[in-house]
Amino acid sequence: MARHIIVCGDDALGVRIIEEFRTAGAHVVTVQSPAELAAAGIATAEAVVCADDDDDLNLEIALLARQANPGVRVVARLANSVLRAAMAQNNGPGAILDVADLAAPSVVEACLNRTTHTISVAGVDFIVSGAAAQQDSTLRAMFGDLAPVAVIHGEHSRTPGEVIACPGRDHPVRAGDLTAVIGTAHELREQGIEVARPLASAGPVRSPVVRAVDTVNAFREDLNPLFYRALAASLTLLIGATVLLRFAYRHPGMSWIDALYFSTETIATVGYGDFTFLDQPTWLRMFSIVLMFAGVTTTAIVVAFVADVLLSRRLASSSGRRRVRHLRNHIIVVGLGSFGIRVATDLKAAGYDVAVIERSDDNRYLEAVAELGVPVIFGDATLRQTLAAARIDHARAVAVLTQNDMVNVETGIVLKEISPPRVPIVLRIYDRTLGAAIGSRFGFEHVRSTVELATPWFIGAALGLQVLGTFSVGQRSFMVGGVHVEPGSELDGIRMQELSTQTRVIAIERPGSALRLHPRRDTALCAGDTAYLVGPYRELLDTLRKGQGTQQSGVTTPATTG
Repeated sequence: MARHIIVCGDDALGVRIIEEFRTAGAHVVTVQSPAELAAAGIATAEAVVCADDDDDLNLEIALLARQANPGVRVVARLANSVLRAAMAQNNGPGAILDVADLAAPSVVEACLNRTTHTISVAGVDFIVSGAAAQQDSTLRAMFGDLAPVAVIHGEHSRTPGEVIACPGRDHPVRAGDLTAVIGTAHELREQGIEVARPLASAGPVRSPVVRAVDTVNAFREDLNPLFYRALAASLTLLIGATVLLRFAYRHPGMSWIDALYFSTETIATVGYGDFTFLDQPTWLRMFSIVLMFAGVTTTAIVVAFVADVLLSRRLASSSGRRRVRHLRNHIIVVGLGSFGIRVATDLKAAGYDVAVIERSDDNRYLEAVAELGVPVIFGDATLRQTLAAARIDHARAVAVLTQNDMVNVETGIVLKEISPPRVPIVLRIYDRTLGAAIGSRFGFEHVRSTVELATPWFIGAALGLQVLGTFSVGQRSFMVGGVHVEPGSELDGIRMQELSTQTRVIAIERPGSALRLHPRRDTALCAGDTAYLVGPYRELLDTLRKGQGTQQSGVTTPATTG
């Protein structure tokens, strides 16, 4: 057994990786424990992919695989940032990856309704940006030499929502169709396409006046309705006593200020240093007794209500409900797992307010989210009252990122019923096929499959390919990658028009020459070139493998790709 790939992982990601390798013609051996490595042929394996959802298992297999075969490519999935950083140092061939790191940018972009993705290629920032067609035309007439990545058919098309990957420049588009193209910022601006600013410079800032008003409104909403009755009774007693003393107090008489002052100190029972009832008529002295008892009672009730509010606010603050009261235009993240905390971190870093909904009050990421200053509401996100507590009516977007697909779907359905139409709902669905079906059936526009976004990175690293970035257009995932053309490989001498119709070469780096952008169709690749391509990840991985020499990989190229 030689030049085979060992894969550990039986969840959705592991299953997808195994399927993709086998579709590509690779010999895959699966293991479930470190004890199976020797029998799986670790000594002669080309790569070991540790893609289980258990960090402990992945770490142990990765360490033992590296010890048994120092030259094997080790690709390990680690959600723990400390372990990931430690393993990445001097790891050797392969990569240490985190699914949350790979998929979070796509979710953040969907939450912010951004159609712009920036990917660095050989030191040049390429930008994938979407633009809607204003009239019927062709891609060449609209975008010139810019490489079209995908076209999403609009509502005027016969197939609304259909994604056409890497269409030709003469592909016709109708008014309302959305086209994603890739180029540098300068090239996009020359074609009249606005380039969005980087996320790090974005974000709303609320003024001090707005914050003060929100605080007052939140305090008012927290008060018990009976507080206002008690306060009204206390004020009535004060005003009545002031009027009575102004006209009934004798020897000497009182001004309005004196009457108000004396009534206040009588109700508060703070003593009589300047005015007394000693020389007043008996009925007025009896009134003072009633006034003192009534004052103590109403004051105690008012103070009790205020104390109750302060205590409730303190308790509510710890659960996040009180802190959410003042938020507007914020983003709600449902599910505080490794994925949810990464999305929340990225959104906070970009300057946006975030609120989290989480079921478990002993979640391991609570301390991390507290350091971010993000309020957490504990409750079931499938319940309307929980979503209402997160101020769904004032939210900018909602990202549903729990680890349970069915919970995510149920939450999404409830959100569609109660949230304003302007609020984008982003659903995390592990399986791509299920995600596409859910999006079509229930009308969700932003369904993101973490498996779909992460799989290319694991496969590329295991095969020694260069994966530069993944992103989503509509419900389809795309990838940008680079390949060094080896002598005698299938790409050596091939012309651009002979490549897969669903991939685009965006740049060629040739030794001794400057980076060549958007090469013409008659341009031929040569040994030593590094070609950078964009396309659906299956087709792109197939093309990238063709650039490797026959001794570089044990993967054979199938006649067709799925």
